[in-house]
Amino acid sequence: MARRIVIGSGIVVVILLVLLSLHLYSASRTTQLFGEITARVETDKPVVALTFDDGPSPRFTKDVLTILKDRNVKATFFLIGKETAENLPQARLIVDAGHEIGNHSYTHSNMAWMGLASVKDEIERTDAAIRTAGYQGEILFRPPYGKKLLTLPWYLSQHDRKTIMWDVEPDSETATPENADAMTQYVMDHAKNGSIIILHVMYRSRDVSRQALPQIIDGLRQKGFGFVTVSELLKDRKP
Repeated sequence: MARRIVIGSGIVVVILLVLLSLHLYSASRTTQLFGEITARVETDKPVVALTFDDGPSPRFTKDVLTILKDRNVKATFFLIGKETAENLPQARLIVDAGHEIGNHSYTHSNMAWMGLASVKDEIERTDAAIRTAGYQGEILFRPPYGKKLLTLPWYLSQHDRKTIMWDVEPDSETATPENADAMTQYVMDHAKNGSIIILHVMYRSRDVSRQALPQIIDGLRQKGFGFVTVSELLKDRKP
């Protein structure tokens, strides 16, 4: 009996370790089972890509676009399909301002364990909403929460779609999210040539991130960095 208990406990431990490993792997910023994934581009040029997740928001989209326009910065917006469909005027403002738009799924659900039909629906409904907003460029993809495992990378690879992650995440670092100056300093300390910076600025709860945005742009400019879209950054990749 004792031996059976030990064996059973060992199996449980192995299963838990496998599940933990899969969970950690699903959140990797630099590796996935299929297709192209990018968290940062190797380049000699002093350029970075500024990216925003979620939205568009009926309340805050204009504020973010004004900051970018005032500083002559083009960025990449990874939009949620449902919010794009519900807020098409705001999505069109992003398009009309000349920014790049990416796909951030339709419902912003964890897609790591989704079946293929659900993955297809999440991506294609969002693509349709983005096209309805008038965007004509390549639609890059960023998984919600950065999570992907099997079916999502496989679907993307079959459709020649790029997975875009990030290497600088100031508003999710536990030491910085309630302080715009500290958030800005985090970016100054961690950004490098080819960095992809992620910010969340579309909701009321992200007021500090919106406060930090102009400081981040100005600070990076003072350090000699220029700003490009993710697609432009990918073209600068060293061979």
